Amino acid sequence: MPKKYHVPVKMAIPRFNPVGKYTTVEFREDCAGSCRKCVKKACVYNIFKDNYKHIATMEDPEYLYACQSCFRCVQECTRGIFSRVINPDYRSLGNDYWTSDIIHRTWYQAHTGKIPVSGAGYRGPFAGEGFDSMWTDMSEIVRPTRDGIHGREYINTGIELSRRNARLSFTKDGTLLSKTLPIFEIPVPLIFKQPEFGVLSENVLQSMAQSAYILGTMLLIDPQYYSENFRSLAQCLIPVLSKKNYHDFLEHVQGIRMVELTYCSGISEVIEDLRTSRPELIISVGVELNRDALSRALEIAKFEADTIHFYANERGREFDSENPMFLKEMIREVHLALVDNRIRNRINLIFSGGIAMAEHVAKSIICGADGVAIDLPLLVALECRLCRQCIKGETCPVKIGNINPDWGKQRIINLVGAWRNQLIEVMGAMGIREARRLRGEVGRSMWFEDLEKESFGPIFGERKA
Repeated sequence: MPKKYHVPVKMAIPRFNPVGKYTTVEFREDCAGSCRKCVKKACVYNIFKDNYKHIATMEDPEYLYACQSCFRCVQECTRGIFSRVINPDYRSLGNDYWTSDIIHRTWYQAHTGKIPVSGAGYRGPFAGEGFDSMWTDMSEIVRPTRDGIHGREYINTGIELSRRNARLSFTKDGTLLSKTLPIFEIPVPLIFKQPEFGVLSENVLQSMAQSAYILGTMLLIDPQYYSENFRSLAQCLIPVLSKKNYHDFLEHVQGIRMVELTYCSGISEVIEDLRTSRPELIISVGVELNRDALSRALEIAKFEADTIHFYANERGREFDSENPMFLKEMIREVHLALVDNRIRNRINLIFSGGIAMAEHVAKSIICGADGVAIDLPLLVALECRLCRQCIKGETCPVKIGNINPDWGKQRIINLVGAWRNQLIEVMGAMGIREARRLRGEVGRSMWFEDLEKESFGPIFGERKA
Protein backbone atom coordinates (compact mmCIF):
# COMPACT_ATOMS: atom_id res chain seq x y z
CA MET A 1 0.00 0.00 0.00
CA PRO A 2 1.51 3.38 -0.99
CA LYS A 3 2.46 5.80 1.75
CA LYS A 4 -0.08 8.54 2.20
CA TYR A 5 1.11 12.11 1.57
CA HIS A 6 0.58 14.16 4.70
CA VAL A 7 0.41 17.92 5.19
CA PRO A 8 1.45 18.74 8.80
CA VAL A 9 -1.33 21.20 9.64
CA LYS A 10 -1.16 22.88 13.05
CA MET A 11 -2.94 25.91 14.49
CA ALA A 12 -1.02 29.17 13.82
CA ILE A 13 -2.55 32.01 15.85
CA PRO A 14 -2.67 35.44 14.12
CA ARG A 15 -0.22 38.04 15.42
CA PHE A 16 -2.75 40.84 14.86
CA ASN A 17 -6.52 40.84 15.20
CA PRO A 18 -7.70 40.15 11.64
CA VAL A 19 -10.17 42.56 10.10
CA GLY A 20 -13.45 40.76 10.76
CA LYS A 21 -16.50 40.93 8.53
CA TYR A 22 -19.14 41.31 11.22
CA THR A 23 -19.25 42.91 14.61
CA THR A 24 -21.85 43.95 17.12
CA VAL A 25 -22.51 47.53 18.11
CA GLU A 26 -23.50 48.06 21.74
CA PHE A 27 -25.62 50.94 22.97
CA ARG A 28 -24.28 50.77 26.53
CA GLU A 29 -26.39 53.64 27.83
CA ASP A 30 -29.42 51.35 27.51
CA CYS A 31 -27.74 48.46 29.34
CA ALA A 32 -29.43 47.59 32.64
CA GLY A 33 -26.18 46.22 34.00
CA SER A 34 -28.04 43.88 36.30
CA CYS A 35 -28.85 40.89 34.09
CA ARG A 36 -27.87 37.70 35.87
CA LYS A 37 -27.30 35.93 32.54
CA CYS A 38 -25.74 38.51 30.27
CA VAL A 39 -25.66 37.39 26.65
CA LYS A 40 -21.97 38.38 26.50
CA LYS A 41 -21.12 35.60 28.91
CA ALA A 42 -23.32 33.17 26.99
CA CYS A 43 -21.57 33.75 23.66
CA VAL A 44 -20.37 30.32 22.51
CA TYR A 45 -17.57 31.94 20.51
CA ASN A 46 -16.42 34.03 23.50
CA ILE A 47 -15.99 37.11 21.33
CA PHE A 48 -16.64 39.59 24.14
CA LYS A 49 -13.84 38.40 26.43
CA ASP A 50 -11.57 41.38 25.70
CA ASN A 51 -14.23 44.07 25.89
CA TYR A 52 -13.42 45.02 29.48
CA LYS A 53 -9.75 45.48 28.56
CA HIS A 54 -10.73 47.96 25.84
CA ILE A 55 -13.01 49.85 28.23
CA ALA A 56 -10.24 50.07 30.87
CA THR A 57 -7.74 51.51 28.37
CA MET A 58 -10.30 53.83 26.74
CA GLU A 59 -9.67 52.22 23.35
CA ASP A 60 -12.13 51.27 20.64
CA PRO A 61 -12.67 47.50 20.52
CA GLU A 62 -11.33 45.59 17.54
CA TYR A 63 -13.83 44.33 15.03
CA LEU A 64 -14.44 40.70 15.82
CA TYR A 65 -12.80 38.03 13.68
CA ALA A 66 -14.52 35.17 15.50
CA CYS A 67 -18.08 36.46 15.13
CA GLN A 68 -20.09 33.81 13.28
CA SER A 69 -23.17 35.99 12.78
CA CYS A 70 -25.41 33.69 14.82
CA PHE A 71 -27.50 36.69 16.03
CA ARG A 72 -27.82 35.16 19.50
CA CYS A 73 -26.64 38.30 21.31
CA VAL A 74 -28.91 40.47 19.16
CA GLN A 75 -31.97 38.29 19.75
CA GLU A 76 -31.53 37.36 23.42
CA CYS A 77 -30.48 40.66 24.98
CA THR A 78 -33.42 41.75 27.15
CA ARG A 79 -32.62 45.42 26.59
CA GLY A 80 -31.95 45.15 22.86
CA ILE A 81 -28.62 46.96 23.06
CA PHE A 82 -26.92 44.91 20.31
CA SER A 83 -27.08 45.25 16.55
CA ARG A 84 -24.95 43.51 13.93
CA VAL A 85 -23.06 45.56 11.37
CA ILE A 86 -20.47 44.96 8.68
CA ASN A 87 -17.05 46.33 9.49
CA PRO A 88 -16.30 49.33 7.22
CA ASP A 89 -12.60 48.37 7.26
CA TYR A 90 -13.59 44.96 5.90
CA ARG A 91 -15.19 46.57 2.86
CA SER A 92 -11.94 48.37 2.05
CA LEU A 93 -9.78 45.21 1.99
CA GLY A 94 -8.26 44.21 -1.35
CA ASN A 95 -9.98 45.16 -4.59
CA ASP A 96 -12.73 43.92 -6.89
CA TYR A 97 -10.72 40.80 -7.82
CA TRP A 98 -8.84 40.05 -4.59
CA THR A 99 -11.97 40.66 -2.59
CA SER A 100 -12.32 41.04 1.16
CA ASP A 101 -14.07 37.65 1.29
CA ILE A 102 -11.10 35.95 -0.41
CA ILE A 103 -8.62 37.62 1.97
CA HIS A 104 -10.70 36.73 5.02
CA ARG A 105 -11.10 33.11 3.86
CA THR A 106 -7.36 32.83 3.25
CA TRP A 107 -6.61 34.13 6.76
CA TYR A 108 -8.91 31.52 8.24
CA GLN A 109 -7.28 28.67 6.29
CA ALA A 110 -3.77 29.86 7.19
CA HIS A 111 -4.83 30.07 10.84
CA THR A 112 -6.57 26.71 11.16
CA GLY A 113 -5.65 24.61 8.11
CA LYS A 114 -9.36 23.84 7.75
CA ILE A 115 -11.75 24.23 4.85
CA PRO A 116 -13.97 27.29 5.46
CA VAL A 117 -17.61 26.27 5.80
CA SER A 118 -20.59 28.60 6.00
CA GLY A 119 -23.68 27.41 7.79
CA ALA A 120 -25.70 29.75 5.61
CA GLY A 121 -24.71 27.79 2.50
CA TYR A 122 -23.14 29.02 -0.72
CA ARG A 123 -23.84 32.71 -1.26
CA GLY A 124 -21.43 33.35 -4.12
CA PRO A 125 -22.17 34.01 -7.78
CA PHE A 126 -23.44 31.24 -10.04
CA ALA A 127 -22.20 33.18 -13.04
CA GLY A 128 -19.67 35.93 -13.50
CA GLU A 129 -16.29 36.71 -14.96
CA GLY A 130 -13.35 34.36 -15.07
CA PHE A 131 -13.51 31.20 -13.00
CA ASP A 132 -16.93 32.17 -11.60
CA SER A 133 -18.54 31.20 -14.92
CA MET A 134 -17.17 27.65 -14.66
CA TRP A 135 -18.83 24.90 -12.60
CA THR A 136 -17.38 21.50 -11.79
CA ASP A 137 -19.13 18.14 -12.07
CA MET A 138 -20.03 16.61 -8.69
CA SER A 139 -22.12 13.69 -9.95
CA GLU A 140 -20.23 11.04 -7.97
CA ILE A 141 -21.63 12.47 -4.72
CA VAL A 142 -25.19 11.46 -5.61
CA ARG A 143 -24.29 8.65 -8.04
CA PRO A 144 -21.27 6.89 -6.55
CA THR A 145 -19.59 4.18 -8.61
CA ARG A 146 -17.65 1.19 -7.22
CA ASP A 147 -16.09 3.02 -4.27
CA GLY A 148 -17.22 6.52 -5.23
CA ILE A 149 -16.13 9.27 -2.87
CA HIS A 150 -14.73 6.85 -0.28
CA GLY A 151 -11.05 6.02 0.09
CA ARG A 152 -9.98 9.60 -0.56
CA GLU A 153 -6.70 8.98 1.20
CA TYR A 154 -5.61 7.26 -2.03
CA ILE A 155 -6.36 10.23 -4.27
CA ASN A 156 -3.06 11.31 -5.80
CA THR A 157 -2.56 15.07 -6.18
CA GLY A 158 1.01 14.79 -7.50
CA ILE A 159 2.25 16.04 -10.87
CA GLU A 160 5.50 15.90 -12.84
CA LEU A 161 7.65 18.89 -13.72
CA SER A 162 10.02 16.84 -15.90
CA ARG A 163 9.52 16.12 -19.60
CA ARG A 164 8.45 12.75 -20.93
CA ASN A 165 9.54 10.56 -23.81
CA ALA A 166 7.45 11.11 -26.91
CA ARG A 167 7.68 7.40 -27.67
CA LEU A 168 9.49 4.30 -26.40
CA SER A 169 11.44 1.79 -28.50
CA PHE A 170 12.05 -1.84 -27.56
CA THR A 171 14.07 -4.75 -28.91
CA LYS A 172 12.40 -8.00 -29.96
CA ASP A 173 13.04 -9.50 -26.53
CA GLY A 174 11.40 -6.53 -24.80
CA THR A 175 14.54 -4.64 -23.74
CA LEU A 176 14.07 -0.88 -23.64
CA LEU A 177 16.11 0.93 -26.30
CA SER A 178 14.97 4.49 -25.60
CA LYS A 179 16.96 6.62 -23.21
CA THR A 180 14.92 7.14 -20.04
CA LEU A 181 14.52 10.71 -18.88
CA PRO A 182 14.78 11.72 -15.20
CA ILE A 183 11.43 11.95 -13.42
CA PHE A 184 10.82 14.93 -11.16
CA GLU A 185 7.53 14.96 -9.25
CA ILE A 186 5.93 17.19 -6.64
CA PRO A 187 3.07 15.91 -4.42
CA VAL A 188 0.74 18.87 -4.96
CA PRO A 189 -0.18 20.56 -8.26
CA LEU A 190 1.07 23.96 -7.17
CA ILE A 191 4.39 25.69 -6.72
CA PHE A 192 5.17 28.93 -4.91
CA LYS A 193 6.19 32.13 -6.62
CA GLN A 194 7.92 35.12 -5.06
CA PRO A 195 5.33 37.96 -5.17
CA GLU A 196 5.91 40.99 -7.39
CA PHE A 197 5.33 43.35 -4.47
CA GLY A 198 5.22 43.26 -0.70
CA VAL A 199 7.70 43.48 2.14
CA LEU A 200 9.95 40.68 0.87
CA SER A 201 12.32 40.46 3.81
CA GLU A 202 14.52 37.42 4.29
CA ASN A 203 12.15 36.25 7.04
CA VAL A 204 9.23 36.32 4.60
CA LEU A 205 11.14 34.46 1.88
CA GLN A 206 12.47 31.97 4.44
CA SER A 207 8.87 31.23 5.45
CA MET A 208 8.00 30.50 1.83
CA ALA A 209 11.13 28.42 1.18
CA GLN A 210 10.87 26.39 4.39
CA SER A 211 7.20 25.59 3.78
CA ALA A 212 7.99 24.57 0.18
CA TYR A 213 10.73 22.27 1.51
CA ILE A 214 8.41 20.57 4.02
CA LEU A 215 5.55 20.25 1.52
CA GLY A 216 7.83 18.85 -1.18
CA THR A 217 7.04 21.60 -3.66
CA MET A 218 9.15 24.42 -5.15
CA LEU A 219 9.60 28.19 -4.79
CA LEU A 220 10.36 30.49 -7.74
CA ILE A 221 12.80 33.09 -6.45
CA ASP A 222 14.62 36.10 -7.89
CA PRO A 223 18.38 35.35 -7.71
CA GLN A 224 19.11 38.75 -6.16
CA TYR A 225 17.25 37.60 -3.02
CA TYR A 226 19.31 34.44 -2.71
CA SER A 227 21.80 34.31 0.18
CA GLU A 228 23.85 31.69 1.99
CA ASN A 229 20.97 31.29 4.43
CA PHE A 230 19.06 29.51 1.66
CA ARG A 231 21.82 26.97 0.97
CA SER A 232 20.14 24.17 2.93
CA LEU A 233 16.89 24.82 1.04
CA ALA A 234 18.43 24.95 -2.44
CA GLN A 235 16.73 21.77 -3.58
CA CYS A 236 13.29 23.40 -3.33
CA LEU A 237 14.29 26.68 -5.02
CA ILE A 238 13.75 27.55 -8.68
CA PRO A 239 15.91 30.59 -9.46
CA VAL A 240 14.41 32.72 -12.24
CA LEU A 241 17.43 33.33 -14.49
CA SER A 242 18.13 35.14 -17.73
CA LYS A 243 20.38 34.47 -20.69
CA LYS A 244 22.96 36.80 -19.12
CA ASN A 245 23.20 35.47 -15.57
CA TYR A 246 22.30 31.76 -15.66
CA HIS A 247 25.87 30.55 -16.08
CA ASP A 248 27.37 32.60 -13.23
CA PHE A 249 24.56 31.78 -10.80
CA LEU A 250 24.67 28.03 -11.32
CA GLU A 251 28.46 28.04 -11.09
CA HIS A 252 28.40 29.53 -7.58
CA VAL A 253 25.23 27.96 -6.13
CA GLN A 254 25.09 24.25 -5.37
CA GLY A 255 22.10 21.97 -4.86
CA ILE A 256 19.72 23.56 -7.38
CA ARG A 257 17.54 20.93 -9.06
CA MET A 258 15.41 23.17 -11.29
CA VAL A 259 15.76 26.55 -12.97
CA GLU A 260 13.45 28.87 -14.87
CA LEU A 261 14.77 30.76 -17.87
CA THR A 262 13.02 33.95 -18.91
CA TYR A 263 11.99 33.65 -22.56
CA CYS A 264 14.15 35.58 -25.03
CA SER A 265 15.48 35.20 -28.53
CA GLY A 266 18.04 32.42 -28.65
CA ILE A 267 16.46 30.57 -25.72
CA SER A 268 17.01 27.26 -27.53
CA GLU A 269 20.78 27.79 -27.34
CA VAL A 270 20.63 28.34 -23.58
CA ILE A 271 18.54 25.18 -23.13
CA GLU A 272 20.96 23.21 -25.29
CA ASP A 273 23.92 24.50 -23.27
CA LEU A 274 22.28 23.47 -19.98
CA ARG A 275 21.36 20.06 -21.35
CA THR A 276 25.04 19.52 -22.18
CA SER A 277 26.61 20.96 -19.02
CA ARG A 278 23.87 20.07 -16.48
CA PRO A 279 21.86 17.14 -17.92
CA GLU A 280 20.24 16.41 -14.54
CA LEU A 281 18.71 19.90 -14.30
CA ILE A 282 14.96 20.39 -14.76
CA ILE A 283 14.37 23.38 -17.03
CA SER A 284 11.32 25.65 -17.11
CA VAL A 285 10.84 28.60 -19.47
CA GLY A 286 8.91 31.63 -18.22
CA VAL A 287 6.60 33.24 -20.77
CA GLU A 288 4.32 36.25 -20.39
CA LEU A 289 0.71 35.54 -21.33
CA ASN A 290 0.11 37.85 -24.26
CA ARG A 291 -0.78 37.65 -27.94
CA ASP A 292 2.49 35.81 -28.66
CA ALA A 293 2.07 33.19 -25.92
CA LEU A 294 0.52 30.58 -28.21
CA SER A 295 3.27 30.70 -30.84
CA ARG A 296 5.95 30.65 -28.15
CA ALA A 297 4.36 27.60 -26.51
CA LEU A 298 4.56 25.71 -29.82
CA GLU A 299 8.16 26.85 -30.26
CA ILE A 300 9.37 25.93 -26.75
CA ALA A 301 7.59 22.56 -26.73
CA LYS A 302 9.87 21.44 -29.58
CA PHE A 303 13.00 22.17 -27.54
CA GLU A 304 14.24 20.05 -24.65
CA ALA A 305 12.57 22.14 -21.96
CA ASP A 306 10.59 20.32 -19.28
CA THR A 307 7.99 22.94 -18.34
CA ILE A 308 6.55 26.20 -19.63
CA HIS A 309 5.44 28.68 -16.98
CA PHE A 310 2.95 31.26 -18.27
CA TYR A 311 2.50 34.51 -16.33
CA ALA A 312 -0.86 36.31 -16.36
CA ASN A 313 -1.38 39.55 -14.44
CA GLU A 314 -2.57 39.48 -10.83
CA ARG A 315 -6.19 39.59 -11.98
CA GLY A 316 -5.70 36.52 -14.16
CA ARG A 317 -5.73 38.31 -17.51
CA GLU A 318 -3.35 38.48 -20.44
CA PHE A 319 -0.94 41.38 -20.94
CA ASP A 320 -0.79 43.94 -23.77
CA SER A 321 -4.38 43.67 -24.94
CA GLU A 322 -7.26 46.13 -25.12
CA ASN A 323 -9.69 43.27 -24.49
CA PRO A 324 -7.62 40.83 -22.40
CA MET A 325 -8.71 37.21 -22.19
CA PHE A 326 -9.07 35.57 -18.79
CA LEU A 327 -6.74 32.84 -17.56
CA LYS A 328 -9.13 29.93 -18.11
CA GLU A 329 -9.59 30.77 -21.80
CA MET A 330 -5.84 31.23 -22.26
CA ILE A 331 -5.08 27.89 -20.59
CA ARG A 332 -7.59 26.16 -22.82
CA GLU A 333 -6.21 27.80 -25.95
CA VAL A 334 -2.58 26.86 -25.24
CA HIS A 335 -3.47 23.31 -24.17
CA LEU A 336 -5.57 22.59 -27.29
CA ALA A 337 -2.96 24.08 -29.62
CA LEU A 338 -0.34 21.69 -28.24
CA VAL A 339 -2.82 18.80 -28.48
CA ASP A 340 -3.60 19.64 -32.12
CA ASN A 341 0.12 19.67 -32.89
CA ARG A 342 0.57 16.33 -31.09
CA ILE A 343 3.20 17.66 -28.71
CA ARG A 344 1.17 18.22 -25.53
CA ASN A 345 2.68 15.24 -23.70
CA ARG A 346 6.21 16.48 -24.28
CA ILE A 347 5.85 19.49 -22.02
CA ASN A 348 4.28 20.50 -18.70
CA LEU A 349 2.24 23.69 -18.37
CA ILE A 350 2.23 25.82 -15.21
CA PHE A 351 0.11 29.00 -15.03
CA SER A 352 0.21 31.85 -12.52
CA GLY A 353 -1.62 35.11 -11.97
CA GLY A 354 -5.11 35.41 -10.53
CA ILE A 355 -5.00 32.07 -8.67
CA ALA A 356 -6.78 33.27 -5.54
CA MET A 357 -8.76 30.32 -4.17
CA ALA A 358 -8.53 26.55 -3.90
CA GLU A 359 -11.20 26.08 -6.55
CA HIS A 360 -9.02 27.94 -9.06
CA VAL A 361 -6.46 25.13 -8.84
CA ALA A 362 -8.94 22.44 -9.89
CA LYS A 363 -10.49 24.64 -12.57
CA SER A 364 -7.09 25.51 -14.05
CA ILE A 365 -6.19 21.83 -14.32
CA ILE A 366 -9.55 21.02 -15.92
CA CYS A 367 -8.84 23.72 -18.52
CA GLY A 368 -5.56 22.03 -19.42
CA ALA A 369 -2.86 23.11 -16.97
CA ASP A 370 -0.65 20.57 -15.22
CA GLY A 371 -0.39 22.82 -12.19
CA VAL A 372 -0.39 26.44 -11.00
CA ALA A 373 1.95 28.86 -9.22
CA ILE A 374 0.65 31.03 -6.37
CA ASP A 375 2.11 34.27 -5.04
CA LEU A 376 -0.33 36.72 -3.42
CA PRO A 377 -2.08 33.98 -1.39
CA LEU A 378 1.29 33.39 0.30
CA LEU A 379 1.44 37.03 1.40
CA VAL A 380 -2.18 36.98 2.57
CA ALA A 381 -1.44 33.84 4.60
CA LEU A 382 1.18 35.92 6.43
CA GLU A 383 -1.55 38.45 7.37
CA CYS A 384 -0.95 40.81 4.44
CA ARG A 385 -4.03 42.98 3.80
CA LEU A 386 -3.09 43.81 0.19
CA CYS A 387 -3.29 47.48 1.14
CA ARG A 388 -0.21 48.16 -1.04
CA GLN A 389 1.13 50.74 1.39
CA CYS A 390 4.55 49.14 0.92
CA ILE A 391 4.48 50.16 -2.76
CA LYS A 392 3.96 53.77 -1.67
CA GLY A 393 6.86 53.52 0.78
CA GLU A 394 4.54 53.55 3.79
CA THR A 395 4.77 51.33 6.87
CA CYS A 396 3.20 47.87 6.71
CA PRO A 397 0.24 47.81 9.16
CA VAL A 398 1.02 44.21 10.21
CA LYS A 399 4.84 44.53 10.16
CA ILE A 400 5.08 41.51 7.88
CA GLY A 401 8.82 41.92 7.39
CA ASN A 402 9.48 41.05 11.05
CA ILE A 403 7.63 37.74 11.18
CA ASN A 404 9.14 34.64 12.75
CA PRO A 405 9.93 32.26 9.83
CA ASP A 406 8.68 29.27 11.83
CA TRP A 407 5.31 30.94 12.34
CA GLY A 408 5.14 32.04 8.70
CA LYS A 409 6.11 28.58 7.51
CA GLN A 410 3.23 27.01 9.45
CA ARG A 411 0.72 29.54 8.13
CA ILE A 412 1.62 28.68 4.53
CA ILE A 413 1.58 24.95 5.26
CA ASN A 414 -1.91 25.33 6.75
CA LEU A 415 -3.10 27.18 3.64
CA VAL A 416 -1.80 24.47 1.31
CA GLY A 417 -3.30 21.78 3.56
CA ALA A 418 -6.74 23.41 3.31
CA TRP A 419 -6.40 23.92 -0.46
CA ARG A 420 -5.30 20.32 -1.03
CA ASN A 421 -8.22 19.00 1.00
CA GLN A 422 -10.58 21.03 -1.16
CA LEU A 423 -8.96 19.66 -4.30
CA ILE A 424 -9.40 16.13 -2.96
CA GLU A 425 -13.07 16.85 -2.23
CA VAL A 426 -13.61 18.05 -5.81
CA MET A 427 -11.74 15.10 -7.32
CA GLY A 428 -13.56 12.63 -5.07
CA ALA A 429 -16.91 14.12 -6.11
CA MET A 430 -15.88 13.62 -9.74
CA GLY A 431 -14.72 10.05 -9.19
CA ILE A 432 -11.16 10.94 -10.25
CA ARG A 433 -8.19 9.54 -8.34
CA GLU A 434 -5.28 11.27 -10.14
CA ALA A 435 -4.62 14.99 -10.60
CA ARG A 436 -2.94 14.04 -13.89
CA ARG A 437 -6.21 12.47 -15.02
CA LEU A 438 -8.04 15.74 -14.31
CA ARG A 439 -5.93 17.64 -16.86
CA GLY A 440 -8.02 18.90 -19.78
CA GLU A 441 -11.18 17.12 -18.58
CA VAL A 442 -13.58 19.85 -19.69
CA GLY A 443 -16.28 17.21 -19.91
CA ARG A 444 -16.22 17.31 -16.11
CA SER A 445 -17.17 20.97 -16.11
CA MET A 446 -19.89 23.31 -17.31
CA TRP A 447 -19.19 26.78 -18.70
CA PHE A 448 -21.88 29.41 -18.37
CA GLU A 449 -21.00 30.93 -21.76
CA ASP A 450 -21.59 27.61 -23.52
CA LEU A 451 -24.80 26.87 -21.60
CA GLU A 452 -26.16 30.32 -22.41
CA LYS A 453 -25.32 29.87 -26.07
CA GLU A 454 -26.92 26.41 -26.25
CA SER A 455 -30.05 27.47 -24.36
CA PHE A 456 -30.77 30.92 -25.76
CA GLY A 457 -28.83 30.95 -29.03
CA PRO A 458 -31.66 29.31 -31.02
CA ILE A 459 -34.13 31.85 -29.60
CA PHE A 460 -32.19 35.10 -29.79
CA GLY A 461 -29.54 34.21 -32.36
CA GLU A 462 -25.79 34.73 -32.09
CA ARG A 463 -24.55 37.78 -30.22
CA LYS A 464 -22.79 40.31 -32.36
CA ALA A 465 -19.25 41.17 -31.34
